[in-house]
Amino acid sequence: MSHFWAGSFCRCYSVIAVEHKDNPELYFPSAVVGASDVIRICKDLGSNIPDKSWMLYLLELFDSGATDNNHRAIELNLICQFNEYDNFWAIFAGVNRYKFTKVLPTVGHSYLREIILHKYDNSIEYRVMDLNDGNATERFLFQLNEAESKNMSFQGLNQFTGIEWWNKDGNSPFPIRYEIEFSNLRYAQEPVEVPEFDKEKNIEGVIFKTYDALVPNKDGYAKEYPVSFDRANIKDGCICYTVTNGSCRTGLRFLHAR
Repeated sequence: MSHFWAGSFCRCYSVIAVEHKDNPELYFPSAVVGASDVIRICKDLGSNIPDKSWMLYLLELFDSGATDNNHRAIELNLICQFNEYDNFWAIFAGVNRYKFTKVLPTVGHSYLREIILHKYDNSIEYRVMDLNDGNATERFLFQLNEAESKNMSFQGLNQFTGIEWWNKDGNSPFPIRYEIEFSNLRYAQEPVEVPEFDKEKNIEGVIFKTYDALVPNKDGYAKEYPVSFDRANIKDGCICYTVTNGSCRTGLRFLHAR
């Protein structure tokens, strides 16, 4: 099976970046306990997904882990399959944990995706909201077992936005299924000072903040990807961009100088 990805790591910048735009000082924020975005399914481009294969539109948060070797990927992805059964999926450590069956992907609709890490009870909350259907919402709470929670810090290390391919019938990425606009790229932070007795209540009151930059990232295997990262801009104060058919050699680079 061939595995590919192309997209961007989400970053903030320091004050230095304003004066040195050609070489800004970018960083991933601290005390991150969640990730969020909005995806709008603009157009159905037709299915060119090989037999038994699939592709993903990613919202991916990496936990910093209890040690340097224990990083875990936490994902809430739109997965498109060869059999055209497309769904949102909650994924933890590379394993599909829950298929969203009440909120379904529809062309022309926008979806809010959220991941929240709950350290106080060793759980991860995944939420999808259809912004075109009366804010219809589906929620999944994944309860980690003792071994899983032991390896978690419940603190974000990195956030990734982009596309991933799993090709079981070839050795290259294939054309994407939908043209999609990614927007509202944000991270959630727990309040710096929270009384011990009040942590459970405050974790639901996390503060969402916007990113300032996207840094290209890709796998080390494909030389070219059948996708175009276009129209990078600022929408409602947040970074947005569109993925559609095309050709590129890496993910998207973008800097919003405030």
